[in-house]
Amino acid sequence: MSTATAKETLGFQAEVKQLLSLMIHSLYGNKEIFLRELISNAADAADKLRFEALANSSLLESDAELKIRISFDKQQKTVTIADNGVGMSRDEVVANIGTIAKSGTREFFQSLSGDQAKDTRLIGQFGVGFYSSFIVAERVTLVTRRAGLAAGEAVRWECDMAKGAGEFTIEAAHKAGRGTEVTLHLREGEDELLGEFRLKGIVRKYSDHIAIPVVMRKDGSAKDSIEEETVNQASALWTRPKAEISDEQYVEFYKHVAHDYDAPLAWTHNRVEGRQEYTQLLYLPARAPFDLWDRQHRRGLKLYVRRVFIMDDAEQLLPGYLRFVRGVVDSADLPLNVSRESLQQSKDVDTIRAGCAKRVLGLLEELAAKDGEKYAAFWKEFGRVLKEGAGEDPANRDQIAGLLRFSSTFENLEAQTVSLADCIGRMKQGQDRIYHVTAETFLAARNSPQLEIFRKRGIEVLLLHERVDEWLVGNLTEFEGKPLVSVARGDLDLGKFQGDEEKKRQEENSGQYKALTERLKEVLGARVKEVRVSTRLTESASCLVAGEHDMGGNLARILKAAGQKVPLAQPILEINPDHAIVKRLEPDDAAFAEWAGLLLDQAMLAEGGQLEDPAGFVKRSNALMLALAQQQPERKKA
Repeated sequence: MSTATAKETLGFQAEVKQLLSLMIHSLYGNKEIFLRELISNAADAADKLRFEALANSSLLESDAELKIRISFDKQQKTVTIADNGVGMSRDEVVANIGTIAKSGTREFFQSLSGDQAKDTRLIGQFGVGFYSSFIVAERVTLVTRRAGLAAGEAVRWECDMAKGAGEFTIEAAHKAGRGTEVTLHLREGEDELLGEFRLKGIVRKYSDHIAIPVVMRKDGSAKDSIEEETVNQASALWTRPKAEISDEQYVEFYKHVAHDYDAPLAWTHNRVEGRQEYTQLLYLPARAPFDLWDRQHRRGLKLYVRRVFIMDDAEQLLPGYLRFVRGVVDSADLPLNVSRESLQQSKDVDTIRAGCAKRVLGLLEELAAKDGEKYAAFWKEFGRVLKEGAGEDPANRDQIAGLLRFSSTFENLEAQTVSLADCIGRMKQGQDRIYHVTAETFLAARNSPQLEIFRKRGIEVLLLHERVDEWLVGNLTEFEGKPLVSVARGDLDLGKFQGDEEKKRQEENSGQYKALTERLKEVLGARVKEVRVSTRLTESASCLVAGEHDMGGNLARILKAAGQKVPLAQPILEINPDHAIVKRLEPDDAAFAEWAGLLLDQAMLAEGGQLEDPAGFVKRSNALMLALAQQQPERKKA
């Protein structure tokens, strides 16, 4: 007997075993979703058959009317979901059911917390609809035949949790019609599902929007002589007038397309007419998927052409910084044989992409203006991704900038709630710049010595503490005519906020400490570009700043961590003439070199940098502290 016809017992992939256990224990409280998931799979199979039949109409055989059939048997205690969609071959069954060949699998399981509610959401995001069968079934039997294969090339798959949860059997079978039939042998206590009213209620609750007819025989039996009736509305939800669609229907459709157990934050449904005619139904999820930062994971909108399904993840329909958006685009103009490659080169797709981006940004603006709490929830989940748009989408840069949120010295909280418009509204009289500081952590940004003069003047500074912020400020140079300026770069001009006496004192300090700064530069040599008296510091002894056109220290560290070559940049060392350490420094002091190195190393640490010689720093600090300690008794004797 050949491998193709022999009955084999195979083991599930380790991740599938873990997933089956999670499905049974985490989702039992919402067990009726199993039917939604299986109907969703059947509808996808029908959509794929329609698409493949465009190139090969023989795949439809003599059964072109696509349906999903649900039946039950009270005596056998079974519920069966059958479709006449594309079906699966033996290899496809093993690949799709026995294993999870999906990027981000490891990250998914690492994200699980043991909290049932949180894990339920993650399971939904992972998109494992078929396995939800085991929430209510002890044994699951699947019989399927791929469209185009002979009736004798069908496949029978079965898993009995009572006999071996980690195993399944697979064998050849005979199936007259194409498609897939899933039979659930229910667990004890699940008899409520063996009723026409209960099953129809679940279908109407979760799957009313499915464009494929979901049919049941009026008494729920499987006898051919009894008439069928369509349970759902069986029309593509996005094609209906908005006035005829309830919020509950919009939410359930979102759960279908996004594989999400939570309701979306908001959605927009529009029909666009003009040079391009298309319908868009776009959703903002409430939570970020666990694999949002996985660059290899394909994500995008579902693409239909004149209601014919084309592809699941049409990435070209939205820019990368909006990759979290879920939904559907149905075009009236694209060709039915469109491919991923042709999408990349299509001007029509560019028009749809621009229209979808504008619509999503408009939805976000509306959310920010009308429901600050919801927008704060959105920003917490997706703010870092939206920041990418400042560089990726120059055409919408101003609109994106208005949606950005940051931490700032105004609230001194890590939560990012401050907009650029808020910052402008709180500007001091005469202020014409938006100031910011970048660092690797919020605390490093909040405690940055470069902020000292700004705190003293009461000038708000944005605290940028995410890696993407360096990319952001590199591309977003102004907002509403106000330039964005780093407090740690170039000369600081706060002359508008100084009195004549203070300006005079700064000039005197520059002259008085000229010899000291020159000596510091001589001792430190190539480690610094320049040493000068600071106008930034009021409490710290020293700080580092970058030249006007040099790379900042934080960006250099980020690029270096990413494995990129970073040009050697010499920082500028600024010293505080009012600090006790600086006041006691004398150019001819025997320990001057140690004090100079200490000032530089402290400034480096304060900005979040790493010392080239940490052991040397410790040794130098100990020697200076010991020398000071020895001077104290001598002063007391004197």
